[in-house]
Amino acid sequence: MIPLTLPACITLAAVLFAIGFFGVLVRRNTLVIYMCLELMLVACTLALVAFSRFNGTADGGVFVFFILTVAAAEVAVGLAIIVALFRRRQTVEVGELNALKD
Repeated sequence: MIPLTLPACITLAAVLFAIGFFGVLVRRNTLVIYMCLELMLVACTLALVAFSRFNGTADGGVFVFFILTVAAAEVAVGLAIIVALFRRRQTVEVGELNALKD
């Protein structure tokens, strides 16, 4: 088994963040964009835990619990907004959502 190193964890976090970032830039579906934003958040928490683990402290783990709590509330509010937009416009495509024009 290959030992887990700090550069490997940070590389994985950077790859996940890059996938999420390019997903936000390229995709037009609001649900997919939202999933990519969550992927970026997970990448940041992974980097935080990796730095904390290799620094020898438990601070990163404590912060991750707070981040996950806020992320759970964010998911509930974000999905409610997306559902409300879908009910009003009958689409989840970003290009077709002009909510401020009506």
